[in-house]
Amino acid sequence: MSRLRPEEFEAALMETVEDALRSNGQIPVIVCGMAGAREGWKEAPYSAVPCAPPGLSEAVTPQTRDVRLQTFIIPGLKQLEPADVMRGEETQISGFLAGQPDFEGVICLPGTHTKWVRVSDRTITEFHTHITGEIFSLLSSQSVLRHSLGGEGWDQDAFIEALETVIKDPTRISSRLFSIRAKALLRNTENAYLRSELSGYLLGLELGGVGQKWLDQKTVLIGDSRLVELYRAGLKILGINAIIVDDKDITLSGLRHAYAELVR
Repeated sequence: MSRLRPEEFEAALMETVEDALRSNGQIPVIVCGMAGAREGWKEAPYSAVPCAPPGLSEAVTPQTRDVRLQTFIIPGLKQLEPADVMRGEETQISGFLAGQPDFEGVICLPGTHTKWVRVSDRTITEFHTHITGEIFSLLSSQSVLRHSLGGEGWDQDAFIEALETVIKDPTRISSRLFSIRAKALLRNTENAYLRSELSGYLLGLELGGVGQKWLDQKTVLIGDSRLVELYRAGLKILGINAIIVDDKDITLSGLRHAYAELVR
């Protein structure tokens, strides 16, 4: 979406799928995510929660020059109060529920914009987005802290200590963030320690803001393996034994579930 104008999406798609197209007839192409954004290929208006994960019945069909394409863009979800939106994650949730139709509880999808989603009776009832990953990226690349966070390595003890500290007292987070820079200057603290500390502070702030009414329910984590392990460690401190679900094929499963509507 950040690189293509609406009229360029079809050409980009064809670079990926042309070899799979038949010489005659149509093949359905099911799309989720930011192609359906206002600035994307064609806007797929958000479905409002509470609702089931949207499928082809709510999809929009952009016009295509190649007659072999039958393209559907699945909409995202919106929540009016508190205001929130998602695009793409709804298809991951659909993929998860296709294999776990009786699931009741909370699904957390860690990422740049982490989603916390409450599910009941195959319905997404509410959700919240935390931009923890984006804040980490901005602080570590554009703030004064960037001078202290480079390189590789990880310190799990520093991460856990920072997470516990900010959960107990989130009011001093701004001061604690600057202390990362001060530790580098005054103590020559290793970058791996400080980077882990920053991650712990930010994740602790997120978990503290999620609210106990969410954390008292069965919780599933879906996402990148390294990231979900950090979330699981943080939740464990709060007494929550979260379940990790392999996300390798979860989006594909959601797209297949949508395709099943077409062939029924």
